[in-house]
Amino acid sequence: MENSQKIRNIAIIAHVDHGKTTMVDGLLKQSKTFRDNQAEMSQDLIMDSGDQEHERGITITAKQTSIFYGDYKINIIDTPGHADFSGEVERTLNMADGVLLIVDAQEGPMPQTKFVLSKSLELGLKPVVIINKIDKPSRRINEVLDEVSDLFLELAISDDQLQYPVYYAIGRDGKAWEKMPDNPSEHADLTPIFNAIIEDIPAPKVEQGSFQMLVTSLQYDSFLGKYAIGRVARGNAKPGMQITLIKRGDQTINGRIDKIFGYRGLNREELQEAVAGDIVALTGISEAHIGDTVADKQSPEALPTIDIESPTLSMYLGPNTSPMKGREGEFTTSRQIGDRLSREIETNVSLRVEENGIGFTVSGRGELHLSVLIETMRREGYEFEVGRPRVVTAMIDGIEQEPVEELLIETGSEFIGAISQELGARRAEMRGQETTSSGSVRLTYILPTRALIGLRNVLLTATKGTVIMNSLPHGYQPLSGKLPRTRNGVLIAFEAGITTPYALQAAEARGELLVGAGTEVYAGMIVGIYNRQDDLEINVCRAKQLTNMRSKSSDGSVQLTPFTDFSLEQCLDFIEDDELLEVTPKNLRLRKRYLDSNERKRHAKNAI
Repeated sequence: MENSQKIRNIAIIAHVDHGKTTMVDGLLKQSKTFRDNQAEMSQDLIMDSGDQEHERGITITAKQTSIFYGDYKINIIDTPGHADFSGEVERTLNMADGVLLIVDAQEGPMPQTKFVLSKSLELGLKPVVIINKIDKPSRRINEVLDEVSDLFLELAISDDQLQYPVYYAIGRDGKAWEKMPDNPSEHADLTPIFNAIIEDIPAPKVEQGSFQMLVTSLQYDSFLGKYAIGRVARGNAKPGMQITLIKRGDQTINGRIDKIFGYRGLNREELQEAVAGDIVALTGISEAHIGDTVADKQSPEALPTIDIESPTLSMYLGPNTSPMKGREGEFTTSRQIGDRLSREIETNVSLRVEENGIGFTVSGRGELHLSVLIETMRREGYEFEVGRPRVVTAMIDGIEQEPVEELLIETGSEFIGAISQELGARRAEMRGQETTSSGSVRLTYILPTRALIGLRNVLLTATKGTVIMNSLPHGYQPLSGKLPRTRNGVLIAFEAGITTPYALQAAEARGELLVGAGTEVYAGMIVGIYNRQDDLEINVCRAKQLTNMRSKSSDGSVQLTPFTDFSLEQCLDFIEDDELLEVTPKNLRLRKRYLDSNERKRHAKNAI
């Protein structure tokens, strides 16, 4: 019991890019977790370990670390900021007793700030507010404090949650103050934040009784296998202890704890005992899944399982069926793809997978959630095809209802007309418009989740790449009619072969090319965007006929406009119901679902 009073469990929550991971960097470095000569002392975003996290500049999976400050052990959980990864946030908040809510001094509370704070207050976690990036030239400290206060008034469940301490910080420089400093460039460190964690965040509430732990995260390594990670709710555990694993539906499996690990910085360290209130990783329990309870075999009792919000988007994912199948990927069969998805749903709690013929229907919390999975599998050597993302409806009170999102857009005033026109076509309802202190306009809309598909790319084009978009779930509404198609038809390769500059020059006059010269194509593959609404089959492999007459102009001087190279997200946004995206480790290819021209026409007739 004495040990538990010296433990603090905190989650760091905020909107995307408000400085969560940077703040964790500062806490790790200033708590002397690393030696001065360790490489981590010169690194940024130490906690973002995945390749995609570095490339996208976002946190995708929640991670835990521990630091020691004085004689206190502080367990820190760094959570993602995107609504698409809210399943990660929901399960990891169960391990915390308090949260550091980080808010940008210029942007103020944003949609994801609202989402993560509401989850924290529902769980009764103690909040500490940190106004970060106070050195920004366009900071607006007083307005942001008022906005945070309004947010707490809106979300608080009890009166005591309206009392919260506020600190000011420049996370990038590792500085923090209890009051707004007159000169932010003066010498300071993160001592006020360390003191806030110890004084303002409560020690873990510990019940009396035998060992009990809810599994909230899983990790693997090839040496010790599966690690079941969670916070010890009560009692103590030691290596070799006999336990009972209680699964959903009250199924029980007997087992034994092999080893117990705690955290120190980025590393795990072996412990001789797990104490109540601490966050630990147990090995030897290979059957453990997220939401299971590990309990003492003598008196096994289940803890409440974690409720995760339902998926909002689904897509078909199956083995590649194009003429180029099996040439670029290492894992190509339905069984290999199914095994990989089974492993994914063990740790990715908000993902759902159902068999669908030879393929699978994969459901997640948004386009980003699904595209991160696709990119991960692609990098691991998998080859497959995916269909257009579709909305996941729910039957509520006997009525089919679809998910709705609250969308916040920030843009320059000159682009409001283009944005309003596009969102009007997607049946979005405007709820608010305000001008920020920096002169940009902030618009709030409520719209169906399916209307968000493809919206980001359209708005980026309409605003010359300057729009800032954020969305979060806003409940359900009765399913409305079909949304109008927002893009033109496509140019379809007429035959298989290698594209030639001569043929592409002729195709350029019909629209925008998506492939360059010297690309291998097959019949039914999409090679461009037509400048009309219907589709057009075109020969992009035709070579110039040679004659024995010398031409005045050189045969080789074909000037092609650079082709448009879509990213994975752009491809997912682009495809329609009758199209597929072929994903291999080397290429992304857009194609028609039915490659044969006559078959396409027959299915189009049947669809009318």
